[in-house]
Amino acid sequence: MILIVDDKPENIFSLKTILELHSFPTDTALSGEEALKKILRQSYALIILDVQMPGMDGFEVAEAISGYSKARDIPIIFLSAVNTDKKFITKGYTSGGMDYITKPIDPDILLLKVKTFYRLYEQNRELNKIQASLRTEIEFRKKVEDELQDRAAELHSILESIPQIAFTTRADGKIEFVNQQWLKYAPSKQSFPLTHPDDPDLARQWEKTVASGEALEMEIRVRKIGSQIYRYHLLRAIPIREGDTITKWVGTFTDIEDQKQAIRKKDEFISIASHELKTPLTTIKAYMQLLDRTITEEDATKMYVERALVQVRRLDNLIVDLLDLSKIESGKLKFNKKFFQFGATLSNAIDMIQQTYPDYKIIRKGTPDVRLYGDEMRIEQVIINYLSNAVKYSPEIKEVHIEVSVKEGDRLHVLVRDFGIGIQKDHQSNIFHKFYRVEESANKFQGLGIGLYICAEIIRRHDGVYGVESEPGKGAAFYFSIPVNGNPLTETPNV
Repeated sequence: MILIVDDKPENIFSLKTILELHSFPTDTALSGEEALKKILRQSYALIILDVQMPGMDGFEVAEAISGYSKARDIPIIFLSAVNTDKKFITKGYTSGGMDYITKPIDPDILLLKVKTFYRLYEQNRELNKIQASLRTEIEFRKKVEDELQDRAAELHSILESIPQIAFTTRADGKIEFVNQQWLKYAPSKQSFPLTHPDDPDLARQWEKTVASGEALEMEIRVRKIGSQIYRYHLLRAIPIREGDTITKWVGTFTDIEDQKQAIRKKDEFISIASHELKTPLTTIKAYMQLLDRTITEEDATKMYVERALVQVRRLDNLIVDLLDLSKIESGKLKFNKKFFQFGATLSNAIDMIQQTYPDYKIIRKGTPDVRLYGDEMRIEQVIINYLSNAVKYSPEIKEVHIEVSVKEGDRLHVLVRDFGIGIQKDHQSNIFHKFYRVEESANKFQGLGIGLYICAEIIRRHDGVYGVESEPGKGAAFYFSIPVNGNPLTETPNV
């Protein structure tokens, strides 16, 4: 808006008419005092100020305006019919005026100057907005930077206080902070700890991790500076994100050598104990079977002998599982792969379960008559384990379905479905892990939690996939899929 200040209404009218014809909004004042009052209440883009006015003249008004912080930058055009000499014009500029027009006014010149100053006002206002926005952005960035520095300092304090080797890197993977533990294992702050020659190259592995943007977890052997003894450490590194952008990485090396030794000793004990138990148990089993054959059906002790045989077989299965587990851990689980008829293997497994659990009905679906390449005994072991679990965890509904199909022409798909207690979603991803048992059912159902772990290893060694689908109270469906001709898969097993 433009403020026109003149003590003569006719002058104001003519100026107002000219400006409003060209779409310039205007306001008016008939004296310097009135103009100052309006300037205090209203913002203006331009002031057209008459010099000769009673009371306060134009120069005095301009000097007063220059004292207001809010209005000091408003451009002023002086109007005067007299005193056009150099000294008079100079006084106008020193009072705060930006330009000078003499009466009578040339409308074209007036409009040209008004347009120029108005455009300058608009540009200046836009620049002020940009400046205010930049100032706000700078303040925000400074605040965020201060917060990040505080968080980084807090993180560094935490990493210094823990016993692990700890570090942080920038988004590109370049190391930016290491704790004091790091310097006991690494030659410098920018170099990774010294690793065993037979382990993967840590620097190259780190490059792959940063490129993928995925968290890293791996076991690796490192040694202290000046020592020749390597100890196993668990390296974990996770990306820190802001939205979808990685801003840094945080990692630790945790010494797990003692745990590894304990696990190794435990596995050795399990292996030795299983072997030692196997021999006397086999003898007991043989004598119990002979005793069972010699007792007639009418003999009251036959029932007890048969029950004892069931428990002996159960114990024998547990020992077999423990032996398989120790072989898996030592890498000695052997497979005798060859072509065999899967239909006969499936029938044997079902017959064995049917004899052991005569109260249960095993319903077979699909045609399993395919020639499969693999270890027949191990595949049968998986099916028996799936069926045994289905029977064990469905004590109320004594019916189990086993579905067999060949998909995509070269993949055998086997699914065992029960209608028992089911498995909660958060347990399903761990059900194939070693020694894992669902807490809710651990007290009700016996077992070591290694059967499905062994099944998973067998299916993996046949280049297959496996998994479970279940809802609590609606049963579970355990499945596996392996190539018929033994060709390896490219996908990762579903665990």
